[in-house]
Amino acid sequence: MLMRGGTSKGAYFLAEDLPADPADRDDLLLRVMGSPDPRQIDGLGGAHPLTSKVGVVSVSADPEADVDYLFLQVAVDRPEVTDRQNCGNILAGIGPFAVERGLVAPGDGETSVRIRMLNTGELAIASFPTPGGRVDYSGTAEISGVPGTAAPVVIEFPQGASPLLPTGRVRDVIAGTEVTCVDNGMPVVLIPAAVLDVTGYETPGDLEENLVLADRLREIRLAAGKLMGLGEVGHTTIPKLSLLAPPRDGGAVTTRTFIPVRCHTSIGVLGAASVAAGLLVPGGVGEGIATVPAQSDRIRIEHPSGFLDIETGVEVGSAGSAPVVRRTAVVRTARKIFDGTVFPRPAGITPRDTAPTPAPARPLGGNDGSAAR
Repeated sequence: MLMRGGTSKGAYFLAEDLPADPADRDDLLLRVMGSPDPRQIDGLGGAHPLTSKVGVVSVSADPEADVDYLFLQVAVDRPEVTDRQNCGNILAGIGPFAVERGLVAPGDGETSVRIRMLNTGELAIASFPTPGGRVDYSGTAEISGVPGTAAPVVIEFPQGASPLLPTGRVRDVIAGTEVTCVDNGMPVVLIPAAVLDVTGYETPGDLEENLVLADRLREIRLAAGKLMGLGEVGHTTIPKLSLLAPPRDGGAVTTRTFIPVRCHTSIGVLGAASVAAGLLVPGGVGEGIATVPAQSDRIRIEHPSGFLDIETGVEVGSAGSAPVVRRTAVVRTARKIFDGTVFPRPAGITPRDTAPTPAPARPLGGNDGSAAR
């Protein structure tokens, strides 16, 4: 099933319809999505990391969950599939997909699906309308980065076991730059835009063309990965890097987020959840930049195509105790685009075989010929 989840788009599969061996599965998905090829002309992918995603769903053996969800990022112009990160946008479609495929019995009016996110081991609860026991994608909820309106999918994230501050410090100096490393569902490095000699209001395209900025961000990300306990991150998409600037449209902060080389045209759900929580930690780099509401748990994160509202709260105990996230929730939308059979590129045929000059590789910002459902 091809679905839009939040501001991303991807192919959703039942785990049983894909090869059990990860290498065979990844090979099939590359051929399904049309990678490696900058245009993904021979597959379902949309020539951008935000439209080259996969969700794999199965009934969960965990008594606390209804379904298991594995997110896979398929690289666009590299033969690479990675499960090193999660995706909160594709997550928005997991509950409806589980009902569509009969993995979860729908309620009459609304259905809540408990989802175990296999990439991180954390839980999410997605609630969405199911009048008459059928998923209804129409509605009046509007999210930035998506034209029109759709039914709301309310996603709540119970408190996870991971510390909010992975390094144990509110601020770290990495590559001569003061940052705050946070993880509220997605490892993110918060960086004041001004210290990188940019405003934070540039377009994603302009930021991607700034080679000096790219070098500094790469240096920060590689060092931050080790400090955050992620190990060598040179070939992964985490941690994300989010540049912070003062808000311009009534929100709490303006962001430009790298995933990790491409600049996000909006912001990921879990990335925004980490940014919002990070802004609430006293002493973080967001102080003096962000305008945090005093009487509300709703934090509006501005991004290149609009905004995303995160409801969250952080408790800070006595001196020396680590801050703890009380609650995180977000409203997204999802829509079923296509349900059918995809025919992957035949095994053994790659764009390199059909093009005389292969396109240059770009890092991620991702054997039979049978069809995958």
